[in-house]
Amino acid sequence: MFNIENEFPHEVGLRYLNHAAVAPWPLRATQAVAAFAEQNSRSGARDYPQWLKTEQRLRERLQRLLNAPSSDDIALVKNTSEALSFVAFGLDWRDGDQVVISDQEFPSNRVVWEALKDRGVAVIAVALDGADPELDLISACTARTRVLSVSAVQYASGLRLDLPRLGRLCNQKGVLLCVDAIQQIGALPFDVQECDCAFAMADGHKWLLGPEGLGVFYCRSDLRQQLKLHEYGWHMLEHSGDYERRDWQPAASARRFECGSPNLLGTMALDASLSLLEEVGMGEVAAQLQQRIDWLDEALRAIPGVTVRSPADRTRRAGIVTFSVAGKDPQQLYRQLMAEQVVCAPRGGGIRLSPHFYTSAQVLDESLALITRLAR
Repeated sequence: MFNIENEFPHEVGLRYLNHAAVAPWPLRATQAVAAFAEQNSRSGARDYPQWLKTEQRLRERLQRLLNAPSSDDIALVKNTSEALSFVAFGLDWRDGDQVVISDQEFPSNRVVWEALKDRGVAVIAVALDGADPELDLISACTARTRVLSVSAVQYASGLRLDLPRLGRLCNQKGVLLCVDAIQQIGALPFDVQECDCAFAMADGHKWLLGPEGLGVFYCRSDLRQQLKLHEYGWHMLEHSGDYERRDWQPAASARRFECGSPNLLGTMALDASLSLLEEVGMGEVAAQLQQRIDWLDEALRAIPGVTVRSPADRTRRAGIVTFSVAGKDPQQLYRQLMAEQVVCAPRGGGIRLSPHFYTSAQVLDESLALITRLAR
């Protein structure tokens, strides 16, 4: 069994609580990239076929992570925004169509839909501060609503939605459910079949512990050919290795969304990072992370002057705890914490903390002690 501390050899004194932004790589990802660079330096692309086997292995890891029916349902994309754009600009819109989102979305899951305004598509933003956010979202759907697009976990508040329930409600209304899953995949189990979503996407650089520039796009098999393609190239063809072929067609699999040369450098890193999550097991990852979130939540609520802005209900939490301090400007508090080597983010009118399953008790305790001192 590997030693988890060896996988994350942080600088002495660093307190990393920012996995909801950009996560550190595990050591195995660093080593995989170093080995890939060395191989390139010594032998160029001689072993390209082996690299493609790693790419296929990554698809299969992502298939298991999302519980997709097939690896053919998995596209490797640059980022969440690209995948959202594939959906938004791939669907056949009619004037008067609607998209329902929440009022807490990260810009990626808002701007892409607002960009459809010139096609006559209206965006309805629903407040999530009610007692039943899923019911509020589905109640906003009308006969003209084509898509309900939500983040699995809201980036600022940390609110986690009940996706299986949303999926059932969307099915009843004939609405396509699109899930920006970047704040859940790698933190908690995520199951595209259980939540019955049409589309799901996420970057690899947060809870998946991978690099920026490589993410996953799940597209339900019956919807793949319904999305109009806007990017074309050699890699997305059904017969991508036959360069002399004149009659061509897009791949039947989700590879149809990958127009050109793959990001093999990112593939090496993300494949290695996912191997760590697989060895630990997502059930254990989620349990360990929830222990740390409970720890932070309880301790923060006990500090005089601190207000926790994230949900108190454990079923509504994932890996984010956001708090504010009475009389303290969040930006000033952020700068003070960063100066003390507490890596965090100013979000949602407060400070967002996001540990991962491996975060040590020492990091949590030292960070809480600093927050207590700064809150006085």
